[in-house]
Amino acid sequence: MKVEYGDLRDNSGEIRLLPESIDDLWHLEHLISPGDLVFATTFRSVETATDKIRPEKVEKRPVRLGIRVEKVEFSGHGIRLRVAGTIEHGVDCGAYHTINVETGYEISVIRQWRPIDLERIGRAVKASVFGVIHILTIEEGEAELFRLRQYGPESVMTLSAGSGKGGETDTRTAFFDAVLTCIAEISGPLIIAGPGFIKDDFVRYARNKNSDPAGRAIVVETRRIGRGAVQDVIGSGTLEKLMGDLQLSREVKLMDEVLVRIAQDGAVAYGKKPVESAIEYGAVEEVLLADTLIRDRTIVPLIESAERMGAKIVVLSTEFEPGERLDALGGIAALLRYKVS
Repeated sequence: MKVEYGDLRDNSGEIRLLPESIDDLWHLEHLISPGDLVFATTFRSVETATDKIRPEKVEKRPVRLGIRVEKVEFSGHGIRLRVAGTIEHGVDCGAYHTINVETGYEISVIRQWRPIDLERIGRAVKASVFGVIHILTIEEGEAELFRLRQYGPESVMTLSAGSGKGGETDTRTAFFDAVLTCIAEISGPLIIAGPGFIKDDFVRYARNKNSDPAGRAIVVETRRIGRGAVQDVIGSGTLEKLMGDLQLSREVKLMDEVLVRIAQDGAVAYGKKPVESAIEYGAVEEVLLADTLIRDRTIVPLIESAERMGAKIVVLSTEFEPGERLDALGGIAALLRYKVS
């Protein structure tokens, strides 16, 4: 989850929220309540007169609306959140409208925030699957590191050196070492981009130096460096693929751990009743929930009990194999701190 806080007075005011995973949509369902005011850019049918012969044409246009929430629910298999209510700000005030919130879709929520709400937001940000994505753009003697923020790319550092061409190998090595120092503390995803072969030479050098960030970096060919290269990366679809791969990788590891523990008769529970019993014992460390059960109201109290004891909740998409395997186990499983009978 990405978050930007507005001017909160006595914990009342606007918070802008950008969900990045199904988990974040789960959090949003608990953060948005009837009576809240939610703003978003959405599509609304607008009638436009054409001529006297042809009838009026109806088309949908993007508009910024503020709705007073009446209902919040998951749609389909939990891949989107439906926020419905009466329009109070924007076109067609007084009309009913539904905002479909998906991953990557920003909304603003204005309400009185309880401490438990702010704690949940903090937990969602901290537990973000993707972390902060960095893009390093590099060519001969020039490098710039960007951190991707909700509002766009933020420049973190810029380095310049001699061209390093010809016999000036030491100059290039020093330049590469300086860039390595700048990326050393990056713990989230890293994309290395630029034109030509310099980015590939740097990646080989960095991996020979056992650089962890470079070892897991994605290399992308671009026409330019700097902010232009960032735009090239975004336009190539690399970010969407990266985030999807990270989510799927986490789901695979979690389900593999569940199945290993089942095979070894270890600290695991699966199915509603066994998981509920493990929660009552206070043994649950992490709960895996199939997105098909998100709308099951008999599951909600169970999940809330797990959250109160500090357990992590991970929602798996049944569009992929890990979620399908979880669905076959009853749609819910828990990794436990210790085995319960």
